[in-house]
Amino acid sequence: MSTTAKVIFVLLGLYIAYNMVDKFDPDSIKGKRVIVTGASTGIGEELAYSYAKLGARLLITARRENILQQVVQKCMELGAQEAHYIPLDMGNMSHTKILIEEAEQRFHGLDILILNHIAGNKLELWNGQFDRLNGMFDVNFKAYVHLATYALPMLKRSNGSITVMSSFAGKCGQPYTASYSASKFALGGFFEALRQEFTMQEINVSITICIIGSIKTENAIKFSKEVMNTDIFATSASDTAEAVMRGTYHRQLEVYYPWGMTRPTAILKELFPKFIFWICRLVFTTSGDS
Repeated sequence: MSTTAKVIFVLLGLYIAYNMVDKFDPDSIKGKRVIVTGASTGIGEELAYSYAKLGARLLITARRENILQQVVQKCMELGAQEAHYIPLDMGNMSHTKILIEEAEQRFHGLDILILNHIAGNKLELWNGQFDRLNGMFDVNFKAYVHLATYALPMLKRSNGSITVMSSFAGKCGQPYTASYSASKFALGGFFEALRQEFTMQEINVSITICIIGSIKTENAIKFSKEVMNTDIFATSASDTAEAVMRGTYHRQLEVYYPWGMTRPTAILKELFPKFIFWICRLVFTTSGDS
């Protein structure tokens, strides 16, 4: 091996070792102004609690007001400096602006925007469900773009962060998820391009895209049991929320979680796509909706 190659390997090893050291500072979250969408259940709810425990100032949203009230109450019990909710429907683009205006009115700024809401938990074979496709793109893609755009002036002032909750289905298309997977692929394309534009314009706002695998949430289990051969849900929503919060803090480009399932599979898909697609199909039955 040449001297140059040895130097490259040493530098690569040092870089990897440096990035494996967890430099997360919990005190840095105290007082941060945070929006979490889709916060009534699952990962969004747990993200609200994770930030609350560290003394953040929270504004959460989802459609169910009664559930949001309970989440806000628990956030305050856990230690949030303040916690507020506003019931909104992210399928209505005018509601996206209302949410950001609410944050500006309450916090006079914003540090972290976590885009977590989704539509399309039901797993079914594609059969021309165009209305559902359009609705899914409104919630899973367009609303994310609207929220990030409206929040950008505040995030520029704070050198803040945008966290985009995507899915392994946004890296590798899965059976029964054609519409959902398409909306997640669209998120990756848009926010990767937007990140490049921020760099070109010297805008110091980070964009972290989270590639989330099989997380054990009530909705995931409910909508998957009819089309899956096996229970693949092992990782908790609370552990996922912790990983997302830390990735946002470190301003990572991407967070893969659970890493051992999502990251190696995404890499292998580029090298051996037919094999990975075959493995993915083994998880599913062939008796779903048609």
